[in-house]
Amino acid sequence: MNITLTDLLVWVVVGMIAGSLAGVVVKRKKGGFGRYGNLGIGLVGALIGGFLFDLLRIDLGLQNVTISLQDIVSAFVGSLLFLVALFYIRSWYKKK
Repeated sequence: MNITLTDLLVWVVVGMIAGSLAGVVVKRKKGGFGRYGNLGIGLVGALIGGFLFDLLRIDLGLQNVTISLQDIVSAFVGSLLFLVALFYIRSWYKKK
């Protein structure tokens, strides 16, 4: 699999959008988790969401744009799942 610079830039943009949306939803403030926190959450979320959407064969029919709305939605869903997992892992470690 060859990853081009364009692919990398698309992933960063999608990750930033999805991470920012997830940060606003979870933190309820405009900045979310900060610029780099939102990017990291969005990139991890894009991986999780993309995997789940492929696994469950979810096709929203939105891939007509270079950065498709489906990419952003799946990355957003994955970002939220990642944040839920982090919440439970942190609360589990605090109990010990």
